[in-house]
Amino acid sequence: MVNHQFSRRTFLRGVGVTMALPWMESLNVWGDTPPLSIRPASEAPVRLAVLFSGNGFHSKEWWAKGEGKSMELGKVLAPLNDFREKLLFVRGLHNAEAQKGNIHSSQTGNLLSGAPLVSGGEIRSGTSIDQLLAQRFERSTKVPSLVLGCEKSNPSVHKNYSMIYSSHISWSSPSTPTPLEVYPALAFDRLFKDDVSKGDGSVLDAVLTDAKNLRRHISLGDQRKLDEYLESVRDVEQRIANAGQKGELQGWRPTLDKPNMARPADGIPQNIADHMRLMCDILVLGFQTDTTRITTLKLNNDHSSLRFPNLGVDYMIHHLLSHSDTADWLKVNQFFVEQVAYIARKLDAIQEGPRTLLDNTMLMYCSSMLTGGHDATQLPVVLVGGAGGRIKGGRVLDYKEKPDRQLCRLYLSMMDKMNVRLPSFGDATKPLEEV
Repeated sequence: MVNHQFSRRTFLRGVGVTMALPWMESLNVWGDTPPLSIRPASEAPVRLAVLFSGNGFHSKEWWAKGEGKSMELGKVLAPLNDFREKLLFVRGLHNAEAQKGNIHSSQTGNLLSGAPLVSGGEIRSGTSIDQLLAQRFERSTKVPSLVLGCEKSNPSVHKNYSMIYSSHISWSSPSTPTPLEVYPALAFDRLFKDDVSKGDGSVLDAVLTDAKNLRRHISLGDQRKLDEYLESVRDVEQRIANAGQKGELQGWRPTLDKPNMARPADGIPQNIADHMRLMCDILVLGFQTDTTRITTLKLNNDHSSLRFPNLGVDYMIHHLLSHSDTADWLKVNQFFVEQVAYIARKLDAIQEGPRTLLDNTMLMYCSSMLTGGHDATQLPVVLVGGAGGRIKGGRVLDYKEKPDRQLCRLYLSMMDKMNVRLPSFGDATKPLEEV
């Protein structure tokens, strides 16, 4: 049952713009209605973010051992060293349906559902955990879920399976992959503009009058928090406006040295590092304002064609790099994990009462296979964050030798942390008690 509703004072408003506010001591952000003098402290909601990168990881460097501050992480996970006490490393879970059919598509299209996939170019999977939760909480937030990506969907067919499967982890229904937003400007508009379409006006400028009025009614501490939040929104706006002005290109190489037409104003950033960071910042803004509680961010496709000139790795696409454990492959792995660490660091810097936003979030990082050799007998999973005090970090959970090691058992546990309890999900009928 959903307890939180919109409160009129949760928002700043302007012409065509609605901007939700971060948690503030002075405001009943999550819809508490009693007066401040008699109501209990507002309890922040639990959020879910799933980050995905395709093609697995370096076979010798994806590992963790120990616990708490003494936990040791393999080189792939080194960017998460600062979050070891808030990190849950889960080893040995598998998705039985991912070991049927072909490689890549069959290992990705049902990653968040555990559903069987239909072959022959037809498209049928299962409703994913993020969209099931979005449907449960759709009346609690302005945006039920954000589905973000940094590589466009691939409509081709590979080994008798649609590559739509390898391009989408979020599914609104068994026959409908959730539309993937790869344009930062449109994702930003989705959070803040009432008409989700390209617009020229600044979101921040539209609400400045309302923000000035609000300042007169909040504490000094909340005024500082409001200023920091508005500055972060302005920063994202400016970076979106500058997107694509650098010369580095992701994906395939054009046949011209220079473009023979003017660049569209609101295109995809041409530097993959800029693109990913913008999407990470938009994810954080969505959670910080409680505009959404559910986000997936697909950093690349399975069978990805991304290149990484920002890392000096520009001689081979991501998919081919994954086939051997080179130093460059490790470098690319760490680049992806750095995005997870970046989000975790930003969430952990935002205070929500006695906890941080990271403490109130489940930040899951996963891939379609353990290694680039298509090994899906066990899947790589890391959780960062506390789910509102419901998950204890600093642990390694090993299910490799256990009989009931369905990945969907983890999803039942995660849904339970958000007070959504189902008798079954995918191929699982019980949660993981240790999570």
